[in-house]
Amino acid sequence: MNHADIDTLVKSWIVDAADRPANPRVQQIVQRLVGDLCKAIEDLDISQSEFWSGLSYLTEAGKANELGLLAPGLGLERFLDIRADEAEAKAGLEGGTPRTIEGPLYVAGAPECTGFARLDDGTESDRAEVLFMQGTVYGQDGKPVPGAKVEVWHANLMGNYSFFDKSQSDFNLRRTIVTDENGRYAFRSILPKGYGCPPDGTTQQLLDLLGRHGQRPAHIHFFVSAPGHRKLTTQINIDGDEYLWDDFAFASREGLVPPVTRVTDPAELDAKRVNAPFASIDFDFRLYRETAAAPSPLVERARAAA
Repeated sequence: MNHADIDTLVKSWIVDAADRPANPRVQQIVQRLVGDLCKAIEDLDISQSEFWSGLSYLTEAGKANELGLLAPGLGLERFLDIRADEAEAKAGLEGGTPRTIEGPLYVAGAPECTGFARLDDGTESDRAEVLFMQGTVYGQDGKPVPGAKVEVWHANLMGNYSFFDKSQSDFNLRRTIVTDENGRYAFRSILPKGYGCPPDGTTQQLLDLLGRHGQRPAHIHFFVSAPGHRKLTTQINIDGDEYLWDDFAFASREGLVPPVTRVTDPAELDAKRVNAPFASIDFDFRLYRETAAAPSPLVERARAAA
């Protein structure tokens, strides 16, 4: 069957078969996706057994709540970011902190602090490297932004996130920091480790068939927002990680790998009230102004809340 005949057939199923008012946007999207899938079945000679195997896979991935992990693993979340970057560039927005994927592990409702927060609960202190991270939130005009919200979350030394890992305390390694009168934020935490997809999960199952690993470099997630500015979704990677530029989720970007400094000076250790050398990262966020010339950066998706 040629593509024109497939288009006609799919239109008869999705559009012509409607016997009551339809949502035109949903109709448009479903028609396109079903049409493209039918063309792929035809062009690749996908058998019925292969089709039902694929449908079964998606069912199992949904049951395992891994579709949010599969999307970045197949590059789909990165593709959405590429389109958002292009839209902002067309609107004349340049020089801001690069965006990168949110991932599926944000939890709303983290405790809010002003200026400084400690993220970790101390349970891994005996084997973790202490991290201090600090910087300033700037607007597009180059001026600091007091009162900006810096939401931060990252994994523990096992590569696990609180809320999803019930062995951790509530909101461990999660906080919302409101910048001070100078637009500054700072936090103390532990240097996180990278992690991989669940080895027996549906995402890794597909990655194995594609000949790919499922590892992520160590990283720290951020939402940064302020009135009059476009919300930023981003993350930094920890320099030196073996998967720094080989992230299965394709989230590594130039400009998001700040240097990590090891601090050993006794006076600085005393000032930070730590008794061993610690890691320090300086990183400033630069937000774009609000504009109607680019699509909204606010993404509606299912997220956990506690």
